[in-house]
Amino acid sequence: MAAEQVVKRGERSVAGRDIARDPFLALRDRIDRLMDEFTGSFGAWPFSWDIKPLEWRLGAFVPTVDIKDRGNEIRIEAELPGVSEKDVDLSLSGDSLIIRGEKKHETEEKEKGYYRAERSYGSFERAIPLPVDVERDKIDATFKNGVLSITLPKCKEAIEHTKKIAIRT
Repeated sequence: MAAEQVVKRGERSVAGRDIARDPFLALRDRIDRLMDEFTGSFGAWPFSWDIKPLEWRLGAFVPTVDIKDRGNEIRIEAELPGVSEKDVDLSLSGDSLIIRGEKKHETEEKEKGYYRAERSYGSFERAIPLPVDVERDKIDATFKNGVLSITLPKCKEAIEHTKKIAIRT
């Protein structure tokens, strides 16, 4: 009698089948993991069967960000390839920095015997929680070559309340 077990992968489970004894189930599991690793590196899961938010399954654009604490300021760089600076909205709401925008892409080809046009539009939003209070009137943002660079100077109180902690061995 074959062993009965439940194999969990993310939110999906396969009940009643032994993955070690079923070569087709083992192959499917391996392909699923490879696709998750491959598509996960792009910040989207268009091929996944797992239950994920709709925008991830459809491969929606989510900007990647680098956040650096430089002691007296926080520096954020957001990659926005194919986005124009006029299509980006930057705001500070509560203790979060909000990056919103719209990505537009249009291509058109006219050749003898065929015509091809592609259009894709989509809005994006990324909220970045800030760990400390910042000086709201001194925030600086620049946009160059598809990279949005934001400098957020920390409030004097946030800098003064930083305490170095000794590590014992």
